[in-house]
Amino acid sequence: MRERRMRLFGVSKGSHSPWIFTVGPLDLRGSLCGTFLPCILECKVAQDSGETCCVAFLPGSSVALRTHIRHKYRIEGSVCNDWCVMACLYQCGLCQMAREQKMRA
Repeated sequence: MRERRMRLFGVSKGSHSPWIFTVGPLDLRGSLCGTFLPCILECKVAQDSGETCCVAFLPGSSVALRTHIRHKYRIEGSVCNDWCVMACLYQCGLCQMAREQKMRA
């Protein structure tokens, strides 16, 4: 099943793909949660990544989660890019991570 999804998104072993979604809120539920209750959305992203919900309350955890998701799904990018998105566009970055996990998991 996982290999089928990898083919669906054009990801082969050894290659990297771009993010499926751009940074920014696209779905209403995720957008509202990311805007008004970002700690809850980050907790969900952490749990979906196999981490405890407490990770969402640690300083710098959002960058670590984004980097983890990027490595897990072999998405192009860098730690510097991850930091810039999470420092400047925190809620939008959270929405993007949640959508990527939903589509790729």
